[in-house]
Amino acid sequence: MSDEPAPGLLDIAAELYGLPLADFTPERDARVKGLKGTPLAGQVKALKKPATAAWVVNLLVRYETEQVEQVISVGALLREAQTGMDAAQLRELTKQRRQLTAAVTTRARGLAREHGLRVTEAVATQVEATLTAAMIDESAAQAVRSGLLISALAATGIDAVNAADAVALPDALGFEVPEVVPPPPEPLRAVPDLPDTAALDEAREALAEAESTLSGAEEQRDKAMSAFKDVEARSLQVKSEIEDLRRRLADLESAAADVDDELTDAEDARDSAETAVTEAAAARDSAAAEVERLGLAGR
Repeated sequence: MSDEPAPGLLDIAAELYGLPLADFTPERDARVKGLKGTPLAGQVKALKKPATAAWVVNLLVRYETEQVEQVISVGALLREAQTGMDAAQLRELTKQRRQLTAAVTTRARGLAREHGLRVTEAVATQVEATLTAAMIDESAAQAVRSGLLISALAATGIDAVNAADAVALPDALGFEVPEVVPPPPEPLRAVPDLPDTAALDEAREALAEAESTLSGAEEQRDKAMSAFKDVEARSLQVKSEIEDLRRRLADLESAAADVDDELTDAEDARDSAETAVTEAAAARDSAAAEVERLGLAGR
């Protein structure tokens, strides 16, 4: 049994992956319903919704085909040119590659915004990583060119990229999605000057990011302030305990001085008493001797 997709599956996939991201699942399910009873129904149902970064790259492939082809072509030339290059040349080459992918990623963000989706920094990083992978790895370039990505790509330049898992269908590798040609411009008419919507969108995006940054900074400040107050309270408590100990020490030192005075008086009293005992014992001994002498004389 052949694993080849039935005729028409790639074309259906090309249409579905070119839709707005929010429309993918309902339109896919509608196609499945229309194909009920045919071999295509199950295959279409198995098509996965693309990750946001993959959808942005798919959009870029359809609407900015020349830029994507430039990335892929430059990547191929760079891979060939790397052989025999010294470290300085490789660093310059890497810098140029990053500049190109960054520029195309910026265009991808603008394109996504034109199609109703604001791209976050995290998603933009994944988009740039996918474009970089297309420059480094030939199979990744095929996956990007197909316009049927379901997940972002990443390449180290050492390990091979598993591009087959990143596309909707194995046959997508080698498939080239048709370029979407924008409709011709309408005839020029005199209209009042309108605000620069692109610049306004950029400003609003910058404001949203600034507000998000401010909110995060305020949250960190509040946490730091709470921690400071806790430490300050413990510091005051320790200082109070130290003052209590100092007062207790002063009281004990004063009591020790009084006890020393009492000890001196007690020692004096003890010495006087011992002297009195000694004198009394001597007087007794003298009296006893006199009694004994007189008793002997009377005999």
